[in-house]
Amino acid sequence: MISNTSNIIAGTMNWGAWGSKLSTFAMQERIETYLSEKIITFDHADIYGGYTTETDFGKAWKNMAITRENVRFITKCGIKMIAENREYGSKHYDYSKKHIIWSVENSLKNLQTEYIDVLLLHRPSPLMQPEVIAEAISELKNSGKIVGSGLSNFTPSQTDLIRKYNVVSYNQIQFSATHLQPMLTGELDYMMLHNIQPMAWNPLGSIYKEAIPQTIRLQDLLQKLSIKYGISDDLLLLAWILKHPAKIQPVIGTTQIDRIKSLKQLHGFELELEDWFAIWTESIGTKIP
Repeated sequence: MISNTSNIIAGTMNWGAWGSKLSTFAMQERIETYLSEKIITFDHADIYGGYTTETDFGKAWKNMAITRENVRFITKCGIKMIAENREYGSKHYDYSKKHIIWSVENSLKNLQTEYIDVLLLHRPSPLMQPEVIAEAISELKNSGKIVGSGLSNFTPSQTDLIRKYNVVSYNQIQFSATHLQPMLTGELDYMMLHNIQPMAWNPLGSIYKEAIPQTIRLQDLLQKLSIKYGISDDLLLLAWILKHPAKIQPVIGTTQIDRIKSLKQLHGFELELEDWFAIWTESIGTKIP
């Protein structure tokens, strides 16, 4: 496994048109702040911001005096979505060799970099041909355009299809205290068995998005734990993920500088065993199995 990405990853999905609409200067501030907290990995996808966020990030990055070897860039490809600068009739997936290679070359141009550290296939397609994907990945690695490769949102059986022809080093999945399925259905076990690095998107889950019994129970518990440990509830949710032995890397979406700086409180921090299980218990609303 190529595991040179940081333990926490800066997700850029909301930096541009889909979220905070950060200026070039504001993006530079966020890059510098994340790096000051030893978070060196920035997660992209070609579709973010309707195919605009990579370009916006690249404009910020090119004027920064940061050695390329000191950062890691992740990007994803495979989804073709309707956007102002894409003339697609419907959203669909494309894992042809031509499209994968074109996508990487386009991301290199947009991010203004010579190589991508990690290329992920964004979502599985029923029509994907693993041998064709392997040809594209092999060509991109041999040419030095990508270093590592992996998947995003792939199940174990879908991962096996890709692994038959190509090494899979990463899988970025949805996982949080409100989305426990990967922990209960064997997905994380599978990744541990096959030396695949898990990354977790939406690591805070739906706790701040929905007022339902599950999130209300968790909020009540987290309020108590926050007083006990002296850190915020969002950091407790990240600590819950980080304690898992699969060494999951949460993809953090915040653009708030104070919240980015608060991540330093996780260094050396670990939830007590019973508190970790208490969060699981409140998530399911009953005794654990």
